[in-house]
Amino acid sequence: MITKRILSGEGIFLRQIEMDDCTNSYVNWLNDSEVTRYLETKWVEQNLETIQSFVESQRKNAHSVLFAIISKESDLHIGNIKIGPVNKHHNHADISYFIGNKTYWNRGIATEAIRLICKFGFEELDLNRVEAGVYETAIASWKALEKNGFKKEGTFREQVYLDGKYIAVYRYGLLKNEWELS
Repeated sequence: MITKRILSGEGIFLRQIEMDDCTNSYVNWLNDSEVTRYLETKWVEQNLETIQSFVESQRKNAHSVLFAIISKESDLHIGNIKIGPVNKHHNHADISYFIGNKTYWNRGIATEAIRLICKFGFEELDLNRVEAGVYETAIASWKALEKNGFKKEGTFREQVYLDGKYIAVYRYGLLKNEWELS
């Protein structure tokens, strides 16, 4: 699902990730335990080759789009947001995201990126539903979803292991008609 679209917001824009985005900074994000605390990539040591392989596979993926989150003020790649896999039979997709550059944490970047990716999903991909899963302790992440109108639809008790204990994963959803009303 290659797209050349640029999704422009107030402080950021999203563009499809490129091989040039595979930098040492990106590698460092994915090897930083603070950045990957709520990401499944935390289980595997990352290097330039693993990131390049992942980006290449995502660029070829017909069912997902991986966007680089770019700061307008610095023109830096500061994180990623993905929509997919897209289920074309039922018109829904998952989203996942992270802000890798910690300088940009707590600035509403994830909230803005989610807003832009939902607009893309509903208007460009004609989705009826967008979904996301978040660790119960990833408060900033689920607040970003809620600021975009997502509703908590389920709790998967003790689904993931973090800090020596099992914790829940919350599942959130947003319907196109709810999006259009916001």
